[in-house]
Amino acid sequence: MKSDSDPDFRAVALWLLVCAAFTFAMVMVGGITRLTESGLSIVEWQPIVGALPPLSDADWQALYSKYQATPQYQKVFTDIGLDGFKSIFWWEYAHRLLGRVIGLVFLLPYLFFLAKGKLDKPLSWKLAGLFVLGGLQGAMGWYMVQSGLVDDPRVSHFRLTAHLGLALLIFGIEFWLALGLLQERTGKTGHFPRAVLGLVFLMALSGGFVAGMRAGHAYNSFPLMNGHLVPPEAFMLEPWWSNFFWNVATVQFVHRAFFWLLAILVPLLWLKSKNTSAKIAAHHLLAMLVLQAALGISTLLLAVPAPLAALHQAGAVLLLAAAIWTVHASSTSTPSTANAAAAMR
Repeated sequence: MKSDSDPDFRAVALWLLVCAAFTFAMVMVGGITRLTESGLSIVEWQPIVGALPPLSDADWQALYSKYQATPQYQKVFTDIGLDGFKSIFWWEYAHRLLGRVIGLVFLLPYLFFLAKGKLDKPLSWKLAGLFVLGGLQGAMGWYMVQSGLVDDPRVSHFRLTAHLGLALLIFGIEFWLALGLLQERTGKTGHFPRAVLGLVFLMALSGGFVAGMRAGHAYNSFPLMNGHLVPPEAFMLEPWWSNFFWNVATVQFVHRAFFWLLAILVPLLWLKSKNTSAKIAAHHLLAMLVLQAALGISTLLLAVPAPLAALHQAGAVLLLAAAIWTVHASSTSTPSTANAAAAMR
């Protein structure tokens, strides 16, 4: 493997960080698209032709007519005119266009690096798999939209969460590979940092359920849920396990439970990392958890205003990045150890 100072590897790492930044932007735009209920404004999936926006009044009228045939128009936005349609159309169009741009930002440099021999075989295969994941993410996005083009004009919260989860997975892989190219891992990571990372990811997925079921509009109090630690209606459905998938009270409770667990574990990890190579990453992880908690609580207490909710979704990605960084840093040498090892060679 090339050294962590190799300029070729640094160029690849920078490209992967750019891809991760684009993926972060994609999650942000996707959140705004969901919050403005714009995701069902484009009723067809046209990966090639759909890259072109409407160019004439006739194009706009054709798209508007197709939208008027959807359940969302007929049951929710019955009074929306062409101008109103344009406002929601542009958010969904931007979301889909950004997905196409990300594909090019990933594929073209990948082919260039591959042709120039700047990727070793294991890395080239990992990146090829990442590109396939990106394609699956696009397909999952359309699969999600289809679920809202039926009698109930809401996308499936299962498909929404899967769509979000794939985006977070792609972001995480991009960020992890970039970190690996910038600093080589020299040891194994303990179970504690990995467990925290897993919980951060699960909390983000539970947030997808909260968003998909609009559970944030209920129980707008904190730290209790309408005066209860566990609301009595949290297990009203039968069988009991169905509450975790279809009960608004339970879904929000689970999301809160992940937060409370991390509120204990992240400070413990921070204390454990203070004198290790992971201390800087752990500082960022703790700070990001505090910020994300403030955003989440504010979003809840104010009954989900779109700007705060979008920032909360962005915070989930940044919290995940901090957790990934902490895991990676936990398996690298401290600067003093690395210098000593180099002096002994």
